[in-house]
Amino acid sequence: MPPSENGHDEPVIRDNRKIDPETGQVRGASGVQQEAPAEAPQAQDGELAAQLAERTADLQRLQAEYTNYRRRVERDRAAVREQSVAGALVELLPVLDDIGRARDHGELTGGFAKVAESLEAALTKLGLSAFGQKGDPFDPTVHEALMHSYSPEVTEPTAIEVLQPGYRLGDRVLRPARVAVAEPEDAPPASNDDDDN
Repeated sequence: MPPSENGHDEPVIRDNRKIDPETGQVRGASGVQQEAPAEAPQAQDGELAAQLAERTADLQRLQAEYTNYRRRVERDRAAVREQSVAGALVELLPVLDDIGRARDHGELTGGFAKVAESLEAALTKLGLSAFGQKGDPFDPTVHEALMHSYSPEVTEPTAIEVLQPGYRLGDRVLRPARVAVAEPEDAPPASNDDDDN
C-alpha cells in the first residue's frame, strides 16, 4: 500500500457485491460484470408469475386461517367469561332473596341497607336483572308455576303473585320467576276422556 501524505496507510475498499448497484448486472468472481444467461424472457416471466400466484394464495390462506382462529378465540373467551359470571351470580341469588325479604319486612335499615344497595348495584353492573311482576302474562319459559287457581279477573293465564323473582344475565335465564298463576274461570276443565258418542 502506498503511504498517504501524513504517513499512514490508506484503507483499500474492494466492492465484492455480486450485482452491480448501478446497472443491475451480475458480476463475476473478479468483480467484472457478466451478462446474465440468455433465457427466453417469456418463460422466465411465466415461471415468476406462477410462483407469485402460488405465494399469494398461500399468504391469503394463512391470513384467513389466522383471522378465523382469532375470531374463535375471542368468541370462546367471551363464552368462558359469561359462564364464569353466570356461575358466580347464581351463587349470590339466595343472598338477594334474603335482602328482598328483609326489605319486605322493613328490616333493611342503616348500614345494612347501604351494603344491600351497593351489592345490588354491582350485580346490575355485571348484567344481572330481575324479572317477574304481579300481573305479567304467564310464560312457562321464564315462569315456574308453584300455585294454580281460577279467577274472573284475568283473561289469560296470569301471574297473580310473585313468590320469588326470576333473574337473567342478558338473554339467559339464571332462575325462573316462581309465581302463583290464575286462569280465567270460564276456561273449560281439562278432560282426559274422549267425546262420548
